[in-house]
Amino acid sequence: MTRPAHTVEKIGGTSMSRSAELLDTLFLRGGKDPYNRIFVVSAYGGITDLLLEHKKTGEPGVYARFSNASNDLGWSEALNQAMAAMSAAHGKVLETAADIREADDFLRERIEGARSCLIDLQRLCSYGHFRLSQHMDILRELLSGLGESHSAFVTALLLRRAGVNARCVDLSGWRDERDVTLEQRIDEGLRDVDLTTELPIVTGYAQCSEGLMSLYDRGYSEVTFSRIAAQTGASEAIIHKEFHLSSADPKLVGLENVRKLGHTNYDVADQLSNMGMEAIHPSAAKTLRQAHIPLRVTNAFEPEDPGTLIDDSNGETPRVEIITALDVFALEVFEQDMVGVKGYDATILQALTRHKVSIVAKSSNANAITHYVDTSLKQVKRVENDLVDTYPTASVTARGVAVVAAIGRDLTGLNALGRGLAALDEAGITPVAVQQGPRNVDIQFVTTSDDADKAVKILHACLIEQAASTKSKPRLAA
Repeated sequence: MTRPAHTVEKIGGTSMSRSAELLDTLFLRGGKDPYNRIFVVSAYGGITDLLLEHKKTGEPGVYARFSNASNDLGWSEALNQAMAAMSAAHGKVLETAADIREADDFLRERIEGARSCLIDLQRLCSYGHFRLSQHMDILRELLSGLGESHSAFVTALLLRRAGVNARCVDLSGWRDERDVTLEQRIDEGLRDVDLTTELPIVTGYAQCSEGLMSLYDRGYSEVTFSRIAAQTGASEAIIHKEFHLSSADPKLVGLENVRKLGHTNYDVADQLSNMGMEAIHPSAAKTLRQAHIPLRVTNAFEPEDPGTLIDDSNGETPRVEIITALDVFALEVFEQDMVGVKGYDATILQALTRHKVSIVAKSSNANAITHYVDTSLKQVKRVENDLVDTYPTASVTARGVAVVAAIGRDLTGLNALGRGLAALDEAGITPVAVQQGPRNVDIQFVTTSDDADKAVKILHACLIEQAASTKSKPRLAA
């Protein structure tokens, strides 16, 4: 493969659903050379939710219905619903009847192939020698790949109709019986692509022996994106979102008050991931950082704006860059006899790991250990029950709270903790807990869930708006 200086660019699902709006600006670059780029695409907005389960509400999709069904075909109706939504999605993007027909044929072949596979698997597992649970990871991979294969195929059709030499590079391994690594899958997919004359549209899902879904679940597309960037020696990795990476949620603090970050580093990106506000999946960020490839996060619908650059640089001056909040559960284990006894912490971590619970923050003292965890009530109850069984004399409690974080590349000398506490106190908010580590990249104010939004507005006004009041203030375009 010819490898001139090129970029690898990713488009998220919401932006993909509006890809026709991006044709002239993002894809065709307003008449400039559209090549020397690799696009990695997600499924159209909401499609993966229908194929798997809703990411936020947990409403079951095809995968969840199939995994909970012993022999009924309720999942088949869910697959029909997903197919209808996918057809509607490409119907909004494509204008030519011939292209729509071709997309319909592609979609039908993939969906019916998946349906046959699920029927066969359900029949096979009706025998006692075969366990459905042994196949669920593979099934999840199969279903998730349908969305990206569809969007990549349709996007290539759209671009070819516009005169671009676009190629759909399907890494989903459809009907491929081989067992290959991610590196091999990427290399084979892009091996004969000439980036100077072709625009590859690559699926965000890649079937490989590592099993991306089992390792990264819904973050797999960003992992694929980062590995492609590293493997092809990209000059820059770019993620196109439908909004700018800004100092807070504009819906909370007002569009007139938020500021585009403009420039930050991977340390801040990791803190954002920890708070559920992913600029990029932490594993993907690690890949880019180790390959010395800078990441740019842009607003896809403001093509002239350079967005926010993320690299390894330190901040020029100490400042708070972003305020964000996350609803969590405070899981507390209190045991009067804990002091001086080793093993409590390790046992709690084992339980959290066993139930795949994400830890946002942690605090401890002589006889209490508290983990602030980002998970469902069902999962935290399971952890709670495990710990009660292990430590029957301990008091194990879980309650909903929020972690409100002030994050920046360097918070040294700002007294942001003291100023933030004073501002919250003046507004009548008493934090449940507060902590700041010695690295000085974030401060965590734990509040009640009801106070979280108000705390974000107060801390943003105190630590970002007031701090910048005497300086030039780049704002987000409306």
